[in-house]
Amino acid sequence: MIQTEHNDPVNARILAVSEDKISGFSREPFQEISRLSGVELPIVLERIRAMLEAGTIRRVRQTLLATNLAEGALVAWKVPAEKLDAAFDFMFRQDPFSGHVVIRSTDAKIPGEAYKLWTTLKVPAGQSLDAHCELLIKRTGAEAYRLMPAKGIFALGVGHVRRKTLEPGDLSEEMARMLKTGVVQLTDHEWRILVALKKEFSPDEIREPAWNARAEEAEVSLEEFFAVAESLRERKLLGRFSTFLEHVKPSQTGVRVTRFNALFHWAVPPGREEEAGAQIGRHECLTHCYWREGGPEFNNVNIMAVSHGTDKDRVMQFKAAIDNHLIEAGIPVSYTNVFWGGRSEIKPSEISPFAYQEWHARHGLA
Repeated sequence: MIQTEHNDPVNARILAVSEDKISGFSREPFQEISRLSGVELPIVLERIRAMLEAGTIRRVRQTLLATNLAEGALVAWKVPAEKLDAAFDFMFRQDPFSGHVVIRSTDAKIPGEAYKLWTTLKVPAGQSLDAHCELLIKRTGAEAYRLMPAKGIFALGVGHVRRKTLEPGDLSEEMARMLKTGVVQLTDHEWRILVALKKEFSPDEIREPAWNARAEEAEVSLEEFFAVAESLRERKLLGRFSTFLEHVKPSQTGVRVTRFNALFHWAVPPGREEEAGAQIGRHECLTHCYWREGGPEFNNVNIMAVSHGTDKDRVMQFKAAIDNHLIEAGIPVSYTNVFWGGRSEIKPSEISPFAYQEWHARHGLA
């Protein structure tokens, strides 16, 4: 019987690499996972395929640095309590441009506590985030929203299995470098290849060579497919090849990867956001760290980060270590807070301009 839980020793070796260590684009991604994990390729293919079929792995795909391919933002929504679940369902099931959909809560008594629904949103370059949000207000009954586009990215990776061995305060030796956001225009030819490149892998596609069928789908030669993919990588438009664990829900046998999802907020002095993010982003416990402006509803926070864990107190120990590190670095924090994730669904946001035009034509905003 093939083992499919994430904590099986062989699977853990594979996942410690396959979650977030295959950066950019690889012509032989599964071979690269095998090389870095020390697990033979046939076993890598067998285990990833089995974990995908069992639901331990939620999806396998080439990720994009979508902040450079589309207009994007974190969105906090104020929704009447009686409409909250329906709004959640619409954004998860019917809006392909809303990615992470999470109901969050906080103990802090701030205006922002009324914003229970949080989503990530992306629209193709040249389209309006506000126009899309206004349409979602009409469809969901939301009362207000707060757009928080990323001004800079300091950490972006998953690695849930690898992070299980971390201690509070574990950080990289180097400062986190800020990735600036700015949308890059692509040709229709590049978009066709990108659409094929970013599709999720089905279990029967877990093989080497990995990309032949995708080149055929894009109606280009394999060499042209590789050439465009590597050009996208050089332009910093590709993230990583990744196996995404189902980290929100328990597996078929009840095993959980994480239990708590924490969105940390810090307000640092204006002008010191990059310095603060560079220090915060060093902490290995974080899967995401961004410079985002929360505005008055969220006490003008400007650095946000996400951490996951199986124990709430342990997650807070990681945050305390970051807070202490900021003090040692001489960076004042006027306000900090935690928003805890509850009901959650995750899917990649669609960014194709072709899909956007079709969806808005159906929903009344062509």
